Amino acid sequence: MEQHAEIQYNGISENKEYEEIINKVLNECFKNEGLTKLKLYISITLTVPDEIQKINKEYRNIDKPTDVLSFPMFQKEELEELIQSDYPVEDVLGDIIISIPKVEEQAVEYGHSFERELAYMVVHGFYHLMGYDHMNDNDKKEMRKKEDEILNKLHITRGE
Repeated sequence: MEQHAEIQYNGISENKEYEEIINKVLNECFKNEGLTKLKLYISITLTVPDEIQKINKEYRNIDKPTDVLSFPMFQKEELEELIQSDYPVEDVLGDIIISIPKVEEQAVEYGHSFERELAYMVVHGFYHLMGYDHMNDNDKKEMRKKEDEILNKLHITRGE
């Protein structure tokens, strides 16, 4: 399995199961978006609510914990150009920070598996890095369609 992520842990122990889920999801995301021939990778930090709250406050001026944060390095148009040009440089697509305790909590709240919730956080973060958002209904529909497409291809569905 290709590695498209550099995974770091902040406040939690390393976990091979988390890494397998992340890599499986990102492989499908990269394939789906035509990024496999590029030397791009994603920096992913798995952390705890206190740490994600600090980052949320510093970069978004929101003083509360959240489930996932994404920090893209490219604009959507720039990415489209990179894909067309077979961008040969190794570069970071962006950063995703995920609160593992929040993933556990939401899996219970939504009635599905930890794997499904973590996979969703990864695919959601990935599409933010790709320039998608959910600020209005049309954008939200487009982003959700892409997220569902990835999760369905991997047979990671709600209720699992």
